[in-house]
Amino acid sequence: MTTDDLKQDFDSARIKHVHFKSKLRSFLFGNGGAESSLRDPEQCSMGLWIASRLRGTGVYAHLPEARRFDQQHVLIHKEAARLMDLYLAGRIEEAGAGYAPLQVIADEMMGLLQTMETKLRTKA
Repeated sequence: MTTDDLKQDFDSARIKHVHFKSKLRSFLFGNGGAESSLRDPEQCSMGLWIASRLRGTGVYAHLPEARRFDQQHVLIHKEAARLMDLYLAGRIEEAGAGYAPLQVIADEMMGLLQTMETKLRTKA
């Protein structure tokens, strides 16, 4: 895999991550949308990326950060589901306030993506 391929692949992952956060914010602001990809880490586009690259014999599965990234991905979906449940129960302000702790998880995930990409680039 060339460095350009790596950059494109990890840029794609970052976009998937930002898109997830955007869809969640939209939901929490009352714009609705499909819940399944926000609640289920296996149904979102990042989950598909993880399944094909970070697990089993995936091209990046050998990286120690891969497992942590997968764990944080599952955690962010659990937190998103919790916030969505609060919103649907009419606890809208509480749901909105819960976005800040979710952002901490999201930031760690972005850092892990950067670390993995950097490690792979130095080996390429």
